[in-house]
Amino acid sequence: MTLPQPFVVGATGMVGGAIVRRLIAEGAKPVGLSRQPQRTADGVSWVAGDLQDLGRVALPPLDVVFATAPVGRVADAVPVLAAAGMKRLVVFTSTSIETKWDTPDPEERTLIRDWGAGEARVIAACAAHNVGCTVLRPTLIYLEGRDGNVSRIAGLIRRFRFFPLMAGGEGLRQPVHADDLAAAAVAAAARPHAIGKTYNLPGGETLSYREMVGRIFDGLGLPRIIVPVPDWAWRIVLPVAVKVLPGLSATMATRMAKNMTFDAEPAAAELGFQPRGFRPQFRSH
Repeated sequence: MTLPQPFVVGATGMVGGAIVRRLIAEGAKPVGLSRQPQRTADGVSWVAGDLQDLGRVALPPLDVVFATAPVGRVADAVPVLAAAGMKRLVVFTSTSIETKWDTPDPEERTLIRDWGAGEARVIAACAAHNVGCTVLRPTLIYLEGRDGNVSRIAGLIRRFRFFPLMAGGEGLRQPVHADDLAAAAVAAAARPHAIGKTYNLPGGETLSYREMVGRIFDGLGLPRIIVPVPDWAWRIVLPVAVKVLPGLSATMATRMAKNMTFDAEPAAAELGFQPRGFRPQFRSH
């Protein structure tokens, strides 16, 4: 399957970069949008510019666009992209729209609500400009050494050689690899029946937060040293811990007992989505 000059917004990012690599592997010649000038190499060409100021960017003729940038900004850019020829948009949001809408963190709550509003706006904008739109909602995204979820936990483990868990860490998770998301995005772009649909994209395994952390220990080649911390102790220690342990947050700690799982069957049946199991591998520590 070859896509003519697919355009990737967020091409230097974790998922966007994976989309670029997959497109090249399938014979396409992607064009990436980057705020910083990039050298054309390895099958990808680049357009320098900002998504928020596309009117000043010399866009190539467009057809299929993949977008991993903040969805609100993508929604704002739809008219310009459509004027350049975009007929098909595959855009990423997050299952956090459903799982974190009631977060106690006011900044995070605002972010999640902005995501939800942005998702609705991008769908409406595509409908108004006759663009076929597919929305992809991944769960907890990881790419060893690059993400802010699994790799953040790995960084804490690498530094301190243990990891604290609240309430036993029994909340369920489905971490999903960036490369598997790229495969889903390219598949969605090639399937007309995916137009107008939203797909949840969980990882290939459902496992407890505790086991997820254990697999990260395994991927680092370190013994599993997981320290259960009772709720009352968390309340005392957390205000200090978030200052001492980079990457640890109050919301991250309190969610360890919350299930965050989704059904992959629609994406499996309609996109051929087959995500890998969770066995992260990190470079030598």
